[in-house]
Amino acid sequence: MNTSSAANLDRDRTSQIGERMESKFYRNWHLAKSDTEASVTEFEWGVIRLYEAFARWVSTTGSLLVDEDLKFAEHLILHVIRMHNRPKNSITIARMMNRDDVANLQYSLRKLESSGLISKSKDKTGKSFSYVVTEKGTQITDAYANVRSDLLIRAISTIADVDERMAEMTQMISVLTGIYEEMARSSTTYNAQY
Repeated sequence: MNTSSAANLDRDRTSQIGERMESKFYRNWHLAKSDTEASVTEFEWGVIRLYEAFARWVSTTGSLLVDEDLKFAEHLILHVIRMHNRPKNSITIARMMNRDDVANLQYSLRKLESSGLISKSKDKTGKSFSYVVTEKGTQITDAYANVRSDLLIRAISTIADVDERMAEMTQMISVLTGIYEEMARSSTTYNAQY
C-alpha cells in the first residue's frame, strides 16, 4: 500500500470512528443519557473491544511459539518478568500490571515455572521469591517480539502520525486509569440517595 492510500484509509477510519452516534441511538440507553455519558460509553465499549482483540492477538501469537497451554495472562506475565531483564517478585509484577488478584497471579507464575519459561529464587531477604525468564522463555519472548514487529507494528505504522497519536492515547488512558481507580475506591462507600 502506498503512502497516499494509507493516509486516505487512515482518514476514512478516523472519520468513521470520530462520528458521533445520533442521539436517537443512545438517549434511551441506561448508560448514555447525555452527550458526555454517550462519549464515555463509546470509549468504554471501545476499550472492551480493544482488550478482547489484544488478548486474542497475544494468545494466538503466543500459541504459535510455545506448546504449553498458556492463557493471555500468562503470556503477559512472561513479558513483564522479562522487562528490563531484572528479577521481579509477585508483588512487583502485580503492581506493574495493575492487578490485585495475587493468588491468581501466583497460580500463573507456577504454571510458567512448570513450563520451563521462568525460574524462581529467594529474594535477598529470604522472605519471598523473585522470578526471571529462562533461556527457553527468552527464546519465546524474542520470537514473539519478531512476529509482533513483522505483523502488528508494521500494520500500526500505516496510521498517520502514529507515534504522536499513541503518546496522546497512552497519556489519556493513564489519566483515565487513575480516575477509574479513584472512583472504584469511592464506590465502596457510596451511598446514593434514591
